[in-house]
Amino acid sequence: MADTIGLLRKFSEAYGISGHEDEVRDLVVSHLADCGEFSTDGTGSLFCTQGTKGPRIMLAAHMDEIGFLVQNITTNGFLQLVAIGGWWTHTLLSQPVIVKTRHGKYIKGVIGSKPPHFLPDGQKNSLMSIDSLFVDVGAESDYEVKYKFGIRIGDPVIPDVPFTQLENPNRVMGKAFDNRAGLSAMVEVMQKLSHTDHPNILIGAATVQEEVGTRGARTAGATMQPDCVIVLEGPPADDTPGFSLADSQGTLGNGAQIRLFDPTAITNPRFANLVQDIAEKYDIPFQATVRRTGGTDAAALHLSGTGIPCIVLGIPTRYIHAHRGVLDIRDYEAVVALTIELVRNLDSKTVDELTNYLAK
Repeated sequence: MADTIGLLRKFSEAYGISGHEDEVRDLVVSHLADCGEFSTDGTGSLFCTQGTKGPRIMLAAHMDEIGFLVQNITTNGFLQLVAIGGWWTHTLLSQPVIVKTRHGKYIKGVIGSKPPHFLPDGQKNSLMSIDSLFVDVGAESDYEVKYKFGIRIGDPVIPDVPFTQLENPNRVMGKAFDNRAGLSAMVEVMQKLSHTDHPNILIGAATVQEEVGTRGARTAGATMQPDCVIVLEGPPADDTPGFSLADSQGTLGNGAQIRLFDPTAITNPRFANLVQDIAEKYDIPFQATVRRTGGTDAAALHLSGTGIPCIVLGIPTRYIHAHRGVLDIRDYEAVVALTIELVRNLDSKTVDELTNYLAK
């Protein structure tokens, strides 16, 4: 568990909002340095390929986290923001952030707004817009922000959150588990399979810009032309107060989430059955999941080329799309174990049968 937690810590604490994934990409390269051949596409997605024979199996995990860009710098030194990805502003007030300048300098700040003491009664209990928020970096003027701190319009702004192992050693808290949990799992699977035989060409795909419309997945599918895809994600848990635990399909500690449906992708039923059969065969705990909302890189990848069978395996995470999330390392380990066994079973015959719709 210590190695897993150390790897997840590094990926959680790395900074990389959509379109600014360089630091995360470098981290993936450093951990997969001897695990395959590297390539990239024009959007910045990274691919690590191992093996030379068999069907092309892609493990897709997006690198980007949600965050902000500096939209404007006021004359008295505050930063106004534009959101990158989906934020619920209830979670943002008084939260610490870091601005990363173009020269790689990290400037700490805090998200603020007009105090409730100065708001009319009708606004005090309303959801504030991103336009109403700003970042205070302790500056006295726009000159200080620009020429002493080095901050410019367009610089990325990221949550400032350290990774923490909680009192229950199986539970950890940190930022960007959507999708650094899935990305870390992808890296771990590639590492474990790099010096073993598997009946396929395995492609570890670290994609960009998922949080703004699965943009990297579109080019990743066109570039690498996989025969099937396993998407590794950090989806929202539904086991907190306000949910019916009897209906929960994302409970921490209950195993890997196997997504059968969301509004953006219907899982190939043959692929879904295969994955659940493998989980049962190897006694890997899992949670079958049908979602009414949400989406993943599978939305773009399953429509790439002439169509690609995709499955989404998830590590349920509480409080995603906020500064801090909580997940269970046992679910992470179940996803890693299930992915490894699935890859070992995806030979040419098995992959061909996923789309052999004329078979009697």
